[in-house]
Amino acid sequence: MPPAAQAKLRHQRVSITMRESSSLGNSKQLKLRCELGGVNKMRLAKERLGVGIVGSGFMARFHVQSWVNVRDADITAICSTNEKTASELAALCKQLDVGEPKVYTDIREFVRDPNVEAVWVAAPNYARLEIAEAIADEVKSGKAELKGIAWEKPMARTVAEGKRILEVIESAGLNHGYLENQLYAPSVVRGKELIWRRGVPIAGTPYLARCAEEHSGPHRPWFWIGEKQGGGVLNDMLCHSVAAGWFLLTPLDQRLEALTPKTVTATIACLKWSRPQYIERLKAMTDGEVDYAKAPAEDYATAEVVFETPDGEHVIVQATTSWSFVGAGLRLTFEVLGPEYSLFINSLDTEGRIFFSREVKGPAGEDLVEKQNAEQGLMPFLADETFTYGYISENRHMVKCFLEGKRPFSTLHEGLRVTELLMACYMAAELKRTLPFPPDGLDEFVPQVATGTWRPESIAQVAAT
Repeated sequence: MPPAAQAKLRHQRVSITMRESSSLGNSKQLKLRCELGGVNKMRLAKERLGVGIVGSGFMARFHVQSWVNVRDADITAICSTNEKTASELAALCKQLDVGEPKVYTDIREFVRDPNVEAVWVAAPNYARLEIAEAIADEVKSGKAELKGIAWEKPMARTVAEGKRILEVIESAGLNHGYLENQLYAPSVVRGKELIWRRGVPIAGTPYLARCAEEHSGPHRPWFWIGEKQGGGVLNDMLCHSVAAGWFLLTPLDQRLEALTPKTVTATIACLKWSRPQYIERLKAMTDGEVDYAKAPAEDYATAEVVFETPDGEHVIVQATTSWSFVGAGLRLTFEVLGPEYSLFINSLDTEGRIFFSREVKGPAGEDLVEKQNAEQGLMPFLADETFTYGYISENRHMVKCFLEGKRPFSTLHEGLRVTELLMACYMAAELKRTLPFPPDGLDEFVPQVATGTWRPESIAQVAAT
């Protein structure tokens, strides 16, 4: 039976009467009397979480799309300085039947809304600290009440900024989660489980993880600007790959802190977007807002982090990211090597492919895969990107933890440690050498890319003796 028909039948067969339970005080729990096919049942309904989203761009839209499969929560508010895109996102929520959010342009008014019980922060990097301070002020003053706050990657643009964000959020007594979706991607989670349950007990623990995220460039101008974003592709995307590799090498049922970072080395380069024709293309794409002739950011980064395991062994995470990859679309790859086993995941090795001949012509879009680069030929497509990339599992986990008052698997403490690793990578790339972790001066460090002083030709230079 089609899903629509099943839903209609359920509505025909199920009658629900609701009354507030006097014994529950101010609780939002309700007693439901359900009549299912003539059988009366009493149950205590689960509490639902009212979620407000800060931001109305690409990431916020991904979260909204994932909410179709998120339980026990509704999107109740959208806050953005761009009222037009916020209203469009609110309309999408209604279309998907995941909430009827109210639109705000003021963060303080937004967080005071009694229907906002938890906040998902997906605003641009340069606005994050101000948002954290405003939310914490409202909670500490008693004007707002929250069960938790979920923070989109990367946590911050510098270690100092990240520490300040963590400080103000914890000063308000808020439960917090770090939204690193690749830690929740089903193929990554399942692949790790199989390795650690089947391979490790017999052959021993894994020793190398290789992870990469590659596409042809970001959606919005601010991503390309070092000062606003905090760097280039290293800050934007290596946060994914480093965290995913760390996760894959961490023993089952343990937190990332079980592995201790020991050394870091990295290389950054601008391989494509520093070429004259692409400098001009980028200017045109961003209406002149981005000029890589004057202030370029890296479009390629690679890093190697050595970790120490609980058993005293040393393992390696190799991470690569790129804004200069032109393929079918976004490509995520994950590999793990162990003594007698290996794991391989590629997001473009999809279960479905589609072919369009040269006679099929239409507008450019992203209806097959994120960062799509073609509309003809043999193309992969993803049935549900929010599932494949981990957004559904991530958001379900955060909602459950906030409702139950439990610490999520990934918190701002993990987010801060990832930011520390990213800044150490920038430092190692600038100094052209492997650094101990944490290196001296990490708290005060600001990447050259973020100050507009980095130059692509430095890739050919060697460390000063």
